[in-house]
Amino acid sequence: MSEDQQENGTSNGEVPEIELIIKASTIDGRRKGACLFCQEYFMDLYLLAELKTISLKVTTVDMQKPPPDFRTNFEATHPPILIDNGLAILENDKIERHIMKNIPGGHNLFVQDKEVATLIENLYSKLKLVLVKKDEQKNNALLSHLKKINDHLTQRNSRFLTGDTMCCFDCELMPRLQHIRVAGKYFSDFEIPTNLAALWKYMYHMYQLDAFTQSCPADQDIINHYKLQQAKGDHKMLKMKKHEELETPTFTTSIPIDITD
Repeated sequence: MSEDQQENGTSNGEVPEIELIIKASTIDGRRKGACLFCQEYFMDLYLLAELKTISLKVTTVDMQKPPPDFRTNFEATHPPILIDNGLAILENDKIERHIMKNIPGGHNLFVQDKEVATLIENLYSKLKLVLVKKDEQKNNALLSHLKKINDHLTQRNSRFLTGDTMCCFDCELMPRLQHIRVAGKYFSDFEIPTNLAALWKYMYHMYQLDAFTQSCPADQDIINHYKLQQAKGDHKMLKMKKHEELETPTFTTSIPIDITD
């Protein structure tokens, strides 16, 4: 596995040690990659580690050149992979269920809110359509979805989606909003409008949290994630340019409007 590992929480024999294996950067093979599910579960577990209900270890794996021990243990399985007391959980829905039912404190993250669940559903698929090519209709569909989220946040007048405490829905939504910011701007010149003030305020609060900043991939990795998707079948495009490998990672966390609490 990669040597790029992070630990959070205390390891004193009183809390379970949880390991989360995530995809590494497709640029340098070491830092965090731009897998949405990896970041989502990283955030879930980081919040629990902050509460000291678990001790968290995060390991990155370069899936372009997976190490022999990874291939031996997991064959062709792609991260995220959760390991709890030697038990490996390999599928996304099973990871989510395991966090909710088997990891101390996990049940508190998974609140029931059908309105919010429906609200953030299909947001990512709308982004993927926007990235294919510049198209006003597709842009408008994504924009309309973001407006609904903004209206929800305005109406609830809370810090996060379901209240003033983070939950699983925030860990799902915020990585997607970051991809919309970074990849939407780069590939389609799509920007979240500044008049969506409640949404920007929400993102501002998320940018203040270690759970997000520690799990967030670099802008370059988000962009390269989609470059590789678009380049499938075109091997000429897959070769990384040297300046991209050497480029200092950047993270877009600025807010274009004044935030007043």
